[in-house]
Amino acid sequence: MKEQVTDFEFPNTNHPNRVATLGTLLDLGLEDCQFDTLALHAGAYPDPTTGAMLTPIYQTTTYRQEAVGKDKGFTYSRSGNPTVSALERRLAALEGAEFCTCYGTGLAATTVLCLALLRAGDGVVVSQAVYGGTVRLLRQVLEQFGVIADFVDTSDEETLKTALTGKPTRFVFIETPANPTLKLTDIHLAASLAKEADALLVVDNTLLTPALQRPFELGADIVLHSTTKFIEGHNATVGGALITCDAELHERLSFARNAIGAIQSPFPAWLTLQGVKTLPLRMVRHSENALQIARFLKVHDRVADVIYPGLESFAQFELAQRQQRTGGALIAFEVEGGVEAGIRLMNSVRLCALAENLGAAETIITHPASMTHADVPPAQREAAGVTDGLVRLSVGLEDPRDLMIDLDRALFNTK
Repeated sequence: MKEQVTDFEFPNTNHPNRVATLGTLLDLGLEDCQFDTLALHAGAYPDPTTGAMLTPIYQTTTYRQEAVGKDKGFTYSRSGNPTVSALERRLAALEGAEFCTCYGTGLAATTVLCLALLRAGDGVVVSQAVYGGTVRLLRQVLEQFGVIADFVDTSDEETLKTALTGKPTRFVFIETPANPTLKLTDIHLAASLAKEADALLVVDNTLLTPALQRPFELGADIVLHSTTKFIEGHNATVGGALITCDAELHERLSFARNAIGAIQSPFPAWLTLQGVKTLPLRMVRHSENALQIARFLKVHDRVADVIYPGLESFAQFELAQRQQRTGGALIAFEVEGGVEAGIRLMNSVRLCALAENLGAAETIITHPASMTHADVPPAQREAAGVTDGLVRLSVGLEDPRDLMIDLDRALFNTK
């Protein structure tokens, strides 16, 4: 490994949003380092003024230029910001890609993706079970501009083939595991089918992160994150990211982001940089805790069904073993007694927080049908397996024994 370089300024690139990940890794002597090391160091240049280890919060609107047409890589913070760029370099490195753009929210990232790639009349094939905000964006906003979204069961090979046959499709958008049903889509297969149809494959990797799933190694063209969730991990920010290995795609995403002003702000980017340092450790603990909780719920007499990719009873267990490092942090389950029993459960927990989020250090319990997926048409919810009685549990970093005591007491109150 080459000696670490410490005496240099931020790179002056032709485009302020370009992320030269490989060059960054070489500069910092990280080209051969493992994931845990990259989570701590990738993308973080030493501060050229003070040598500070943490990337500063560059809370500035604009940047003084040396002369007309001569800048230091940044001109206006709607287009690019050094703190945001540091986060972009790190996320690109963690996904094993070259380019990343960060956004104010996860939905802002999805919006820019659609605006950059879709035109009136274009089609997009989307996982049937997907985040409710994605459904709302495509059905209630973009549909009026002529975008045709086809929500299908992307876990089924024949269904996906049929959806890609006979009509132009710009990209396939999959969320795997799906939110909140945890149904999996075979990324490698989806990539092959998309390529045959001359379409791109976009993978929402929010629920597993690159610590547990590597979409680019399986053929993805673009990876999307709501960094609000596990990437930042502390319920402190909202944010999004689009990552790619394709320079032309990156330029289109950068242009669209600048055009609509959707860039992430410096302070949330800085907080996310700190959160991502512990991502490898957190995802291991999340997964260990979730497996224990899933096993506990599986044998509980007040629980009708448990869905968790780490259980051998999971319908796609073999694919989960092949595609994911662990089962992840999310569990979906049904309570005996239906909707009313589920509501009593969620109103009875004390340690688990009833809230609309996932991926935080704290355990969060959610009723998707009335909360995160309330805007999804009932027929689509039912077809996707998002029943009215489904409970989603985002297992946090607490001692699992305390979580089981809390859930057991709350489940007793459902009788």
